[in-house]
Amino acid sequence: MPLLVRNIPLALEEPEENLPALVARRLRVPVTAIRHWAIHSRAIDARNKEVHFSYHIGVALDEPPKAERARLRRFRPAEVAWIDVPVATAVNPGEEPLGARPVVVGFGPGGMFAALRLAEMGYRPVVLERGREVRRRHRDIMQRFYRERQFDPGSNLLFGEGGAGTYSDGKLYTRVHDPLCRRVLEILYQHGADPDILINTRPHIGSDRLPTLCTRIRRHIETLGGEIRFETRLDDVRITDGRLDALRCGGAAEGWLAAGPVILSIGHSARDTVRMLAARGVRLEAKPFQIGVRIEHPQALVDHWQFGAAAGHARLGAAEYHLVARAAAGAWGDVFSFCMCPGGTILPSIESPGLLATNGASRARRSGAFANAGLVLTVDPARLGQSPLEALAWQEQWERRAFAATHGTYRLPCQRAADFMRQAASRGQLETSYPLGGEWCDLQALLPDFVTDALARALPLLEGKFPGFAGADALLTAPETRASAPVRVVRDPETREALGTAGLYPVGEGAGYAGGIISAAIDGIKTAETIIRRYAPPR
Repeated sequence: MPLLVRNIPLALEEPEENLPALVARRLRVPVTAIRHWAIHSRAIDARNKEVHFSYHIGVALDEPPKAERARLRRFRPAEVAWIDVPVATAVNPGEEPLGARPVVVGFGPGGMFAALRLAEMGYRPVVLERGREVRRRHRDIMQRFYRERQFDPGSNLLFGEGGAGTYSDGKLYTRVHDPLCRRVLEILYQHGADPDILINTRPHIGSDRLPTLCTRIRRHIETLGGEIRFETRLDDVRITDGRLDALRCGGAAEGWLAAGPVILSIGHSARDTVRMLAARGVRLEAKPFQIGVRIEHPQALVDHWQFGAAAGHARLGAAEYHLVARAAAGAWGDVFSFCMCPGGTILPSIESPGLLATNGASRARRSGAFANAGLVLTVDPARLGQSPLEALAWQEQWERRAFAATHGTYRLPCQRAADFMRQAASRGQLETSYPLGGEWCDLQALLPDFVTDALARALPLLEGKFPGFAGADALLTAPETRASAPVRVVRDPETREALGTAGLYPVGEGAGYAGGIISAAIDGIKTAETIIRRYAPPR
């Protein structure tokens, strides 16, 4: 069994070809005793003044297992351990007949990976996606929205092939510890992602490469018998005796569709669909969600915070951060950074005209001049009202206010962090990565009082950690309201069906069960496999 040798340091100027010698030194064996070696993971260690790389290396030694076990006992587990190779569990199709082909609603990460798994096992899913395929979607965004400021509710940064994840940083880091994490990464690599995603501890793909990956996965699903219907919106459902048995579609494939099991992967912003489901009696519950601002800094400043004198080194790339201002929100808890995008761009994260909300993205090289991150606190929905839908209306209230503040132009409401803290108007030249430009505003008027109070307490604390974080070069933009969905479609933890609505399988961020590309993809795969274990493939 191979060994995992942990935390091997490598200087910035040192080539990876030196790793076998460093591993041999750790294990106290000659280099010739290493039969095979491979990089298991790679990270940047910037905790001390001397920035370096830290590697976990998988090693097979040229010695019998008994000798390997004896060698292992000489080290602490933090230094050397056995590589734990997960054993794949076979998924055997069930025997219950399908009344109709399975349907996947939404083609973001959750729906895409659910559809792929169903297609791999011969279930020929039908996918309904209200937006357009990614090439047309890209033209709609770049030409009609960014240049002509004509927003399209059916083709935007949230709706279309790949969902909201297509136009994001493509971060693949997750706190979910599941063997399927590796499987998702491997599928992305097989469809064109950089192989570094398999070893970097904080992997990402980039908004310039994600569209091609989405197209390749979709074509793979189609070759396996799946069908993707773009510009097809879910308008209604028919529930008979507690079971969902038909969907009414609007758009290109208008009409009623008989449905087998329905995987609902609508994303965090299909608010019209959520309201329709509530009207049809599907059980919903309110869940905690986040609100705040998106803060932007020069990337060079972030690099200096993290890397010091090593900032700008060719092998380091753009630096990231994750910050927490403990208890800055008082009874609401911490203020924390979210979705940090090095070398990135702030984007309009909206699905309907007349709203304005922010998100972040960055390209594969993360070479932009600015870095941005959400700076948010968590809202307890119980403080907003009794209905799960009240949080949706509350979010929209602030998004409409932001849109009105910039006179309906879709420009970005901005204020320098230093001016925000002293409640002064910002003036002078405004530089931002946001593609539609910014406008100076008073953010105190565009956010709830408890949010602005929390930010006013958090910014000095974060300034103490990173000098300049709340300085003259720090730009606050608002609002950040789409970090997570405020509503959950309640499901049975074993069957993964919606409680009270048989045949409906909610997954991903919009259903309240994920928080990013990887976790949504895993949720989609697990639900697809639950359906596979129950039903026989269609003939």
